[in-house]
Amino acid sequence: MTRLARIVAMAWTLMLAWCVPAFALDPRLEVSQYGHSSWKIRDGFSKGPVRSITQTPDGYLWLATEFGLLRFDGVRAVAWQPPGDQPLPSSDIVRVLASRDGALWIGTSKGLARWKNGRLTQYAELTGRFVMAILEDSEGTVWASGTAVPSGILCAIREQNVTCTGDTGIFGFAVLALYEDRSRNLWVGSSGGLWRWRPAPPSFFRLPGSPDSVQAFDEDRDGQLLVPSRSGVRRFVNGRLDSYRATGPGQQAVITRLLRDRDGALWAGTRSEGILHIAGGRTDVFSEGDGLSGGNVEALFEDREGNVWVATTDGLDRFRGLAASTISRKQGLSAANAVRASSDGSVWMSTSEGIEQRTNDHVRKIRVRGLRDAAVGNFVVDDGGRTWVATTLGIGYLEQDTFVATDTSARAVRSMVKDEEGIVWVTDQYRGLLRQPPSGRAEWTTWAALGHKDFATALTVDRRRGGLWLGFWDGGIAYFEDGGIREAFTTRDGLGGGRIAAFRFGPDASLWVATQSGLSTLRNGQFSTITSENGLPCDAVHSIIDDDLGSVWLNTACGLVRAAAADIDAWVADRRRRIKVEVFDSSDGVRSNASPAGYEPFVAKAGDGRLWFVRESGVDIVDPSRLPFNSLPPPVHVEQVIADRRPYDAGAVAGGQMLLPALTRDLQIDYTALSLVAPEKMRFRYLLEGYDAEWHDVGTRRQAFYNDLPPRRYRFRVLASNNSGVWNETGAALELSIAPAYYQTIWFRVAVVATMLLVLAALYRLRVVYLARRFNLRMEERVNERTRIARDLHDTLLQSFQGALLKFHAITYEVADRPQTKQKLEGVIDQAMQAISEGRDAVQGLRSSTLAGNDLARALGALGEELARDHSGDSPPACSVQVEGAPRDLAPLVHDDVYRIGAEALRNAFRHAEAQRIEIEIRYGQRVFRLRVRDDGKGMDPTVLAEGGRDGHFGLAGMHERASLIKGKLAIWSERDSGTEAELVVPASTAYSKSPAGPHTSDMQAT
Repeated sequence: MTRLARIVAMAWTLMLAWCVPAFALDPRLEVSQYGHSSWKIRDGFSKGPVRSITQTPDGYLWLATEFGLLRFDGVRAVAWQPPGDQPLPSSDIVRVLASRDGALWIGTSKGLARWKNGRLTQYAELTGRFVMAILEDSEGTVWASGTAVPSGILCAIREQNVTCTGDTGIFGFAVLALYEDRSRNLWVGSSGGLWRWRPAPPSFFRLPGSPDSVQAFDEDRDGQLLVPSRSGVRRFVNGRLDSYRATGPGQQAVITRLLRDRDGALWAGTRSEGILHIAGGRTDVFSEGDGLSGGNVEALFEDREGNVWVATTDGLDRFRGLAASTISRKQGLSAANAVRASSDGSVWMSTSEGIEQRTNDHVRKIRVRGLRDAAVGNFVVDDGGRTWVATTLGIGYLEQDTFVATDTSARAVRSMVKDEEGIVWVTDQYRGLLRQPPSGRAEWTTWAALGHKDFATALTVDRRRGGLWLGFWDGGIAYFEDGGIREAFTTRDGLGGGRIAAFRFGPDASLWVATQSGLSTLRNGQFSTITSENGLPCDAVHSIIDDDLGSVWLNTACGLVRAAAADIDAWVADRRRRIKVEVFDSSDGVRSNASPAGYEPFVAKAGDGRLWFVRESGVDIVDPSRLPFNSLPPPVHVEQVIADRRPYDAGAVAGGQMLLPALTRDLQIDYTALSLVAPEKMRFRYLLEGYDAEWHDVGTRRQAFYNDLPPRRYRFRVLASNNSGVWNETGAALELSIAPAYYQTIWFRVAVVATMLLVLAALYRLRVVYLARRFNLRMEERVNERTRIARDLHDTLLQSFQGALLKFHAITYEVADRPQTKQKLEGVIDQAMQAISEGRDAVQGLRSSTLAGNDLARALGALGEELARDHSGDSPPACSVQVEGAPRDLAPLVHDDVYRIGAEALRNAFRHAEAQRIEIEIRYGQRVFRLRVRDDGKGMDPTVLAEGGRDGHFGLAGMHERASLIKGKLAIWSERDSGTEAELVVPASTAYSKSPAGPHTSDMQAT
């Protein structure tokens, strides 16, 4: 990585570290309504209590313990040590601070150290002292206190200058707390009281009624200093302690730590009561009994994403904002059954104890008299202001908070609605559909009369048409009007299957139906159903409601789902689209149910736009205008590489390259990303450049695994997204390389290849020599055989014929007186002489060695001259040889057979054609070798040509046989009085010589 790239990356990290997210903790909520996670010492999180917390610009939390320093990414706490040659003053860590320049200040029981850019600096002025407090002021000066007996000191550190004060004992034995207020006053809490150290001159205040020492500071919204006291939090005004009133418990707790979060709420850590949360003049307590890791608070800290961290003597706790806040028994709400919004902006809920009305933070509880132990399941208010309720004792109305029953037979009410005429409609699981006018007698219609064996679970009024829509337990919906069913729809019509949970009318009067198999909509008499195949996280939908921001909220079996209404309408127009949704699950504070909890309606929208969802143990409240959104891309880090079970620190090679040993087999790369809101929802993808072809999307996994990587240089890249899906597209990278073994090096491979080539060359040379010897032996055998045959023919057969011919001549003289006999004998003599001539030609051919030369044109030319001399006619035909192309050596056996074919064609032309001119054409082509012999004689008999020669003559047949042996093609054309042409074509791969043996061994063997 270049220096410029490192500077840019550092600037990006600093920007991420100190910018503020869109939302933090809602001060209107109690601590128990925030998301809470706990890491306890007894579960192995750390060896001892966490004393101090800070966060460096790279996103890590640093935790000070008496057993050393821990680096925490929200998932893993790893013990940290500087390099061996740079030891800390002590492993007993008391305080930590991350300064704005990225340095980590480490206060120990024996001195102060500063860690930056891989270098540890110690400060001699504080050596041997217990560092109790560290602060960086607005000017960048770092203040640190050193505690010792009998006097503690306060040091100001600015670059390389260190100035210390306190040796005279003015601070007593210790400076316990440091704080700079918004007016840049520097406050010092000592064992004897309170100092305003800056602006000069310093002023000391002894605080009567306060603890013996001041261990914490903060300030209220008005800028007044807050300090802990024996009677809770007090304000320090004009040198005196004043009251800081807040209603609620915990006012007498001994407070040791203070923190005001970015939304103005004050957090106070106590010695044994846990934490106090003070906001809006109200105090609530979160103690060990509520799930806090311990009662004694050691440290409070707010990270860059707005999470509040609480360190206790027994562990570490995190509090974060959630998308859904819960009102439950902790806030005084018993189990809710149904929820409705009133026109005055309040929200009404039926509970096991009666009815509750909530307006902002005001709660009005209506305890219904006359119910005894019965619970209110559902309720509705008619036009006259009368509240009708469905209870386990029947149906009735409230009169001065007293229940007046009108029908005691209805004890399993599923839903209640009021129509435009003020009539209350009730569905009872067993009785049927009840019509209750404002005054008068109720009327029942059984389910059987409506054609159903099951019962209705959902009910709504169609205010456009005036009737009712009923949704049933076993599925299907029906439109009810004037005492009967007018329309009915089932899955055959495209409606989702299973239980019908709720209805909703869209702005265009379309009907939406929540079913167990998806969200269905009825438009123009046709149903369309959105399921998990179209973008929903699951199919079962319990309720549906619009917010004020143009979104539709679905309560499903897998959480709350938000989708833009425009996206849903676009899907209805084009069902091939996929709906983009946002899912809120348990990590967002949403409690899911497989089936709807309570009674319909399960959801209501309050006047302030918040949505209230009924749950089994209370209600979940979602404010669509204040959804927590984490806009900070998480910093990403490669922490370590484990090669064959040996760890390597990736941080030690930042900007360089990690060299791994040769023959590394198993490689594991550990990485992380620093978003502390919901680390369990972070997603990762990585790529190993030089090996991977595409990115690996591995979800929440924080390790990459590779096996048997070849030795070369690699670049590992990893990206991450936070809980809101915001990706850090820069990510982190690590350059690494695997060294090659000696046999994996280039020089070794080149040497092996060269050796193999030499061996192959030697083997090839031996093979060539072997084939050449074998070829020469076969050629020598062939030549010797031909010579022997020629000699035997000449010495035996021809000589015998010659002797027989002389005797025939002698006999002609003895039969001179017998003319006919003499004439016959002379004919026999002529035939014998012709046979002798042909035999001599054969002997001459046999004696013509294939090793005599490779000049085909010269050989055929010489044969033509010889035949011309021996010609018995008046004048021999003119014979010419023409060569086209650069002459090339023919393979020896090919040359021999080509010559034989050409010689036979020449003899036929000289002896039988009666030609005036004979032409020999030799063409050395790149692809084929071609030989033509043409004459202008009388031509051949077509019958002879067709039959391949005369009976008893083998010239033409022999020519074709020789052509076939050399893989050539022989063609002969002839016409009466137009001459004859013989053409031989041989493929270049066969014809031309490549080596002494080459590809012609097969030809030799075939011959």
